[in-house]
Amino acid sequence: MVVLNRIYTRTGDKGDTALSDGSRVAKHNPRVEAYGTVDELNATLGLCRLHADGDLARLIGVIQNDLFDLGADLSRPEMAADDQAGYPVLRIIDAQVDRLESEIDAMNARLTALRSFILPGGSVLAAHLHLSRTVARRAERRATELLAGGDVNPAAIRYLNRLSDWLFVAGRIANGDGADDILWVPGASR
Repeated sequence: MVVLNRIYTRTGDKGDTALSDGSRVAKHNPRVEAYGTVDELNATLGLCRLHADGDLARLIGVIQNDLFDLGADLSRPEMAADDQAGYPVLRIIDAQVDRLESEIDAMNARLTALRSFILPGGSVLAAHLHLSRTVARRAERRATELLAGGDVNPAAIRYLNRLSDWLFVAGRIANGDGADDILWVPGASR
């Protein structure tokens, strides 16, 4: 359990921060960018949850919790050293990705097939979900950047990839099961 009895520590006043393994890196380090973008994504989902109800609100809450797991995962480099941590290291697991896929399949079964791309918008909730989708894609880009320069959990990458799909389908659900989607009309303003 995390105990936060003091919010400011002054340890980052010179532009560095601690990763979860205790190492210190610059606040603009690609790993910090990755888990920082996941944090931003979680904040956008908080807005989504304000406008959702029922099962969709519950599912968004589960994802928000997953995103804290994901941030913890991304903040710890060197997966090979997990066994020497002295505590259970929190990593995204395939079951979390599988759950997203099942939820996508269940939501998608309610929708008619798309014959065009859709514009982000429609209902307030759909607009917020589409914004979250774009932040999820940015978080995925930041996390995949770590693949080239270091160690990253492959399940974390899969989770982010699937999450953006989940958010797209949820946006359609929030638009009256797709009935209120705004279709892209190629060249409409020419």
